[in-house]
Amino acid sequence: MNCLSVIQFAIEVLQIEHIIVCGHYNCSGVEAALENAELGLIDNWRRHIQDIVQVHEDELNRIDDFQTRLNKLCELNVIEQVLNAAETTFVQKAWKKAGEVTVHGWIYDLRDGLIRDLDVRVENAEQMRHLKRNFWNVKAN
Repeated sequence: MNCLSVIQFAIEVLQIEHIIVCGHYNCSGVEAALENAELGLIDNWRRHIQDIVQVHEDELNRIDDFQTRLNKLCELNVIEQVLNAAETTFVQKAWKKAGEVTVHGWIYDLRDGLIRDLDVRVENAEQMRHLKRNFWNVKAN
């Protein structure tokens, strides 16, 4: 509810044009999902990350280094959260009203303090559908 309230207020009251979804590398929640750790209540929160692991299992398993695999999953989680933000009724409504709202995916590196643009952005419903198809219909190579 907090996130939805913030998105609604930002779009409808402040009339923002950009939403930034920013994750971070070395996320311990993402790591727990990758390792399938059982931590209690938080397991419900990270359930969607485990879904991402399953869908992208072949891609992730081709990465031998654990740290690199974890960071890739952090990036994939940001992409999923970009989709989640774009699918909110408030963003959808703004697009229908010809609103200029773009959802961006960025990631923060705790080691060097830099924010990196993942070059993932959604500006309209068609781009969202395209990203969703590509993200969730991954085929193993």
